Amino acid sequence: QIRQLEELIGQPLFEYVSKKLYLTEAAQALQLASRDIFGRLESLDMQLSDMQGSLQGQLKLAIESSCKYFIPHLFAAFKRQHPEVSLSLMVVNRAQIIRRLSDNRDDLVVMSAVPLDMGLEFLPFLSNPIVAVAPPDHPLSSLATLNLKDLEPWPLLTRETGSGTRRACEEYFKEKRVHFTQTLEVSSSEAQRECVVAGLGLAILTRHAVCQELATGALVELPGAELPLYRSWCVAQARDKRLSPVAHAFLAFIRTERAQINQLVERFDGRPRAT
Repeated sequence: QIRQLEELIGQPLFEYVSKKLYLTEAAQALQLASRDIFGRLESLDMQLSDMQGSLQGQLKLAIESSCKYFIPHLFAAFKRQHPEVSLSLMVVNRAQIIRRLSDNRDDLVVMSAVPLDMGLEFLPFLSNPIVAVAPPDHPLSSLATLNLKDLEPWPLLTRETGSGTRRACEEYFKEKRVHFTQTLEVSSSEAQRECVVAGLGLAILTRHAVCQELATGALVELPGAELPLYRSWCVAQARDKRLSPVAHAFLAFIRTERAQINQLVERFDGRPRAT
């Protein structure tokens, strides 16, 4: 397909320099023209939706993996207001979210700790509590209160490099001068959670990922330990991005229905949200 496109425009789209692949000037011009075309199509879609009087179309949403536990509930509440809207959902880690933002692949993204050097517009809308958890029979679970240093001797289950939760934890550990000598790296919150249930170590992760296990007693939240560490979930976009009608409506829903969103997530995980 790339070769056919190069034949169509009569110029190469890629070039190799020092074994690295780069876009040619023609490819960059094609990219800008494509974005302009898609922007005009989105504008037309908005006008047609206004004429029809009902919101239609697809929301292309990319989210950090740690918020996948509540985003479906949030979208379901949005869809009750706009039943003809559909969803394309990509669940990825923080590093992949940033790449997708750079490549303009989604309408909106949901992430924590939005990078400030990318010129993004973002709206914080929900607290993201990061907590320490252990099996109920773990020696630390019987203590009345802990500090972060008390966790150091125990194995710690961590997420993979590129995870937003791992990044937040590492920054916090550095600030508190805490060093874990035994770490086990896993690639998902589910694996993290199940390893803790199996007794392989402790984990520090978003409370959203373990709400059911905390409710049933399969895991316990360690008291104190200078946690929870509170971050905010944000909906973000490129500053100059043209949003589709559906993306505009979803952003407006987030902005105006924060109280409903907090209540929805409280019902989901059984704990009041910090505001």
